Amino acid sequence: MAHTLLVAGTASHVGKSTIAAGLCRYLADRGVSVAPFKAQNMSNNARATPGGEVGVSQYVQARAAGVAPSTDHNPVLLKPRGDGESQLILDGEAVGHFEARGYYDEHWGDALVAARAAHDRLSRAHDIIVAEGAGSIAEINLHDRDLANVETARFADADVLLVADIERGGVFASLVGTLELVPEDIREQVAGAVITKFRGDRSLLDPGIEEFEDQTGVPVLGVVPYDDPGLPEEDSVALPPVGEWSVVGGDDGVPDTESVTVAVPRLPRISNFTDLEPLAREPGVRVAYVPPDATLDEFDAVVLPGSKNTVDDLLALTDAGFGDRLRSFDGPIIGLCGGYQMLGEAITNAAIEGTGDADRVEGLGLLPVTTEFSESKTVEHVERDLNGVGPLSGASGTVKGYEIHMGDSTLTGEAVRPFDGGGAAMDDVLGTYLHDLFVNDTARDAFVRNAFETSGIDPQAEHVRDDSGDPYERAANLITANVDLEPLVLPGL
Repeated sequence: MAHTLLVAGTASHVGKSTIAAGLCRYLADRGVSVAPFKAQNMSNNARATPGGEVGVSQYVQARAAGVAPSTDHNPVLLKPRGDGESQLILDGEAVGHFEARGYYDEHWGDALVAARAAHDRLSRAHDIIVAEGAGSIAEINLHDRDLANVETARFADADVLLVADIERGGVFASLVGTLELVPEDIREQVAGAVITKFRGDRSLLDPGIEEFEDQTGVPVLGVVPYDDPGLPEEDSVALPPVGEWSVVGGDDGVPDTESVTVAVPRLPRISNFTDLEPLAREPGVRVAYVPPDATLDEFDAVVLPGSKNTVDDLLALTDAGFGDRLRSFDGPIIGLCGGYQMLGEAITNAAIEGTGDADRVEGLGLLPVTTEFSESKTVEHVERDLNGVGPLSGASGTVKGYEIHMGDSTLTGEAVRPFDGGGAAMDDVLGTYLHDLFVNDTARDAFVRNAFETSGIDPQAEHVRDDSGDPYERAANLITANVDLEPLVLPGL
């Protein structure tokens, strides 16, 4: 049976996913059979596996570990859809939509059974399981039902590696407070702590580390410098709040005057925004997450992202007048998944996904498409032949990605299919269900080229995309260079 190491945190967004991915790759590089695990994840950034949906972090960690992503790596996934309600995914399959109280009262027991069974299967197949916690392990109001942290530590008999983020300040208070608040039996399983996102002179931390270790008896095994290895973000904590601006990119050495900027409306229920990360890494490209009421005058292209609640986010855009501004926008426009559905003429059976009871909701009207929602859900990896039209004109070849969506879209007028498997394009507007579109060089290059042509900016030849450094290896190097793994029990090393 495998040994389990639980990477738990003092809070959300402290770097647990990066540490877990780095450990997976470090162990895999040394010939150890390792698998990721997160008993319960809450994220709208999901990926498709042969068995169904998993959170993006476990998909990434499986790739880092060199194993095929599986629903066992994330047996319970909660996808928030607004108004305190989430879609529950058990073993990759959608069960239904529930408010938090309903989930805990009616389905948490089933989730616990699914998580334990998944962990048992992984444990029989591997030497080490690198489990990732969720949020803070010290949420005392949830200790009796904390599946990703407390329950995992118990049923897996896991060593716990506690991760704390120094960037927000108060790192030692966070560590000490967390150790004070975790259940006593879990406190005994804490093998060490790691401080992440450090900037500056490492020696300045030494007095604090020494006093922390004296007070708690827990060793600080490493201080990881602030660095982004390029792994996909797990949740919208990385994005600005609704109604605020944020520009991603710009650290590529390309002046803003020689760059193009892609506007992305910051939907209240945005999902799979990792689709935009390849664009943000492109030299001379900025990705701006903008409020739904923002003007589009200063932008060169627009991408409508996915949504966990397409109907309600469509209504939010309509109420903000976004559709009127989009229809007068002179530049390439792409809608991905829910964004594709919004670009159409209407959504029918809308009450299935929306919070209201309307059967039909008018779309933004840029594509002759009608989407009909149903209870069934498409979750699959796909490979499509690309017909370079509209915002992707000039591109050809095969593109790969995945689809996760409810509803089917039907052409109602003259438009062309940008892919052999569907979508719609007309003039400078294109919609598709294909996630990871911009991971494909041919599609990304065509979109960026068309954005530059529309802007009138001549892209500089010396601005070359930096693809050096495997993000999994970079994450592993963060671990090996800054964390002392010797005190941890890591069988096989």
